Amino acid sequence: MDEERVIYRSDLVDTSFISRYALNQNGVARRWTWVDRTRGWVIYFSLPSDICDNYGLCGAYGSCDVAGSPSCRCLDEERFVARDREGWVRVDWSDGCMGRTNLSCDRSDVFVRYSRIKLPDARDSWHDSSLTLDECRAECLRNCSCMAYAQLDIKLKIGCLIWYHDLIDIRTLSQDGHVFYVRMAASEAEAEAVAVADSGDRKKRDILIASLVSGLGVVALVLALSLYVWRRKMKNYKTPMGEGKYENQSDLPFWELSVILKATNHFSSTNMLGEGGFGLVYKGKLEGGQEIAVKRLSKESRQGLDELKNEAIFISKLQHRNLVKLLGCCIQGEESILIYQYLPNKSLDLILFDETKSTSLDWQKRFDIINGIARGLLYLHQDSPLRIVHRDLKASNILLDSEMNPKISDFGLAGSFGGNETKAQTHRVVGTYGYMSPEYAMDGMFSIKSDVFSFGVLALEIVSGKKNRGFSHTDHSLNLLGHAWTLYKEGRLAELVDTCLNGEFEYAEVEKSIKVGLLCVQQNPEDRPKMSSVVWMLGKEGEIPEAKHPGFFTERKLVGGEAEAEAEASTNDITITMPHPR
Repeated sequence: MDEERVIYRSDLVDTSFISRYALNQNGVARRWTWVDRTRGWVIYFSLPSDICDNYGLCGAYGSCDVAGSPSCRCLDEERFVARDREGWVRVDWSDGCMGRTNLSCDRSDVFVRYSRIKLPDARDSWHDSSLTLDECRAECLRNCSCMAYAQLDIKLKIGCLIWYHDLIDIRTLSQDGHVFYVRMAASEAEAEAVAVADSGDRKKRDILIASLVSGLGVVALVLALSLYVWRRKMKNYKTPMGEGKYENQSDLPFWELSVILKATNHFSSTNMLGEGGFGLVYKGKLEGGQEIAVKRLSKESRQGLDELKNEAIFISKLQHRNLVKLLGCCIQGEESILIYQYLPNKSLDLILFDETKSTSLDWQKRFDIINGIARGLLYLHQDSPLRIVHRDLKASNILLDSEMNPKISDFGLAGSFGGNETKAQTHRVVGTYGYMSPEYAMDGMFSIKSDVFSFGVLALEIVSGKKNRGFSHTDHSLNLLGHAWTLYKEGRLAELVDTCLNGEFEYAEVEKSIKVGLLCVQQNPEDRPKMSSVVWMLGKEGEIPEAKHPGFFTERKLVGGEAEAEAEASTNDITITMPHPR
C-alpha cells in the first residue's frame, strides 16, 4: 500500500474457484466469479449494497427508501415538490425537491418533526453540546441559512446539531433511526408541526396541543363508526367459518380471527411467505388439512382498507383458472385480512430471476405461463362482469400452483370500466416502474392497453429470465426493451433466450413470444393489440405484424459508479429511467 494504490490478496482453498475484483474511481467495489456452465462472469457481490447507499441519490430534501418503489420520494410529499417534475417521473432524482412555500426568514417560520430517518449529510452543520432542544430551535430560527436541527445526544437528551443550506442524503428507515426538525413556512404547518412561539410562550403551545388532541379524537370517532357500519353490513348470515358476508357487493365469506390465528400459529414468523405493499403474507393450515395463504394488512402499509375492500370486491366476482382464488376476509379489531388458496410455488419472480431455481422453468413451462397470463388478462378485460384493468401486473403478482400454472393476483390497485368506457385518468399513479406504460406513468391515463404494455414486459422477462428494471449487458447500456428491440431489428431473437435453457427451446414459439411482447410494448397505446389478439397470435401459426418502436426505450450512463438512465429517442420523446437493481 502507498499513497496511490492498495493491494488486496486472498488465497483460496479450492483453486478451481475463479474470481476477480474491481474498484472504480467512485468507490464502487465488485467481485465477479466465473461460471463454467454459462461461460461467463457473474457478480458475487457489489458495494454499495443497495441503491440508497449512493450519496445524494435523491437530491436536496429527497428521501431514499430501499424498500420503496420508486426508491426516492420528497421528504414530505404534502410540503415538498420535485424541482424537475418531468425528470422525477423519469426517475432522475438528482435535482431533488423544494418547499411548496418559500420561507419567510423570520420568527414566523415553523419546524416540522420527522422520525425514522438517517440524518442528512453533516458537511454543512454546526453543533453545541451545551444547548437544550428549545435553545437549539431558537438558535436555528435566528439564522436564515439554518434549515433543520436535532438533538446531538439522544441518550442524554442534550446538545444541539444544526444543518445549514440544503438537506442532502436523507434515508427513510423502517425502524429506529433519528428525529430531526425541518424548517417550514408557517402556512405549511399542520397539527403535527412544532410550535414556533418562544419557549416561554406556553399558552400558544397549549392551544396547539388541545387542537391536536381534539382533531385526533374526531378522526378516531369517524373511523370507529365507519368500521362499525361496515362490519354490520357484512354480518347478514352464518357461514361455516364465522358469520357475515359483504352486502350487495360481494359473496365473500367473513372469517373469524380465531380461525386464522390458529391456522397460522398466531402469525408465527416460521409461517411467513413474503411481504408486499399491503403487508405480510403467511401460510396457514385449517383443521381439515386445507392450506391457505393469509394476507395481513400492515399498520405501516402504503395501502389500506380501501385497497383491501377493492381487492375483496373484485376477486370475489371473478372466476378463472388463471386468477388467484380468494376464500374470505376478516375485519376484526385492528386486523384487516384476506384469505387465499395456497399456491406452493409462490410468485414467478422468486423462480424466474433466481439463477438456480430458474432451471426448473423449461421452455414449455415458460410458454405455458405466458399463455396462461394472456388468457387471465383477456378474461379481466373482456369476459369478466366488471371489465377490470389490473394496473400492477408484474412477475411478483403472478403466483404459481403445484403444476406451475400461473394465477394473476393482487387486485388492490385494480380499476373497472362500465358501459362504453375504454380509458380513464387518475391523479394517483400507482404501480411498479419497469412495468408501467408511458401514458400511465407520465399522464395518469390508464386503459386495458396499460395492462397490455405490462404483459409485453412480462413476456420478454419470461423469455430472457432477466428483469426489465435494471437490465445490464456487456455490449451496450440498453434496458431489456431496448435490447430485445435491437435483436429483433437485427434478426437475432434467439440470443434473448435465457441461457439456463442451454439452447433447448422451440424457436417458433420463442420468436412468437418475443414478437408479441414487442407488439405489446409499443409506444402508442393504439398500436398495441388487445388481449384477444394476443391470445390468438400465441395460439396460432402464421405471420405476426411488424412491431413499432417500444415505449420507455432507455440507455444508461454510469454516474457515481452506478447505472443512471439516459433517454434514447422515442417516437414522441417520452422516456423513463430505470435504476440499477438493488
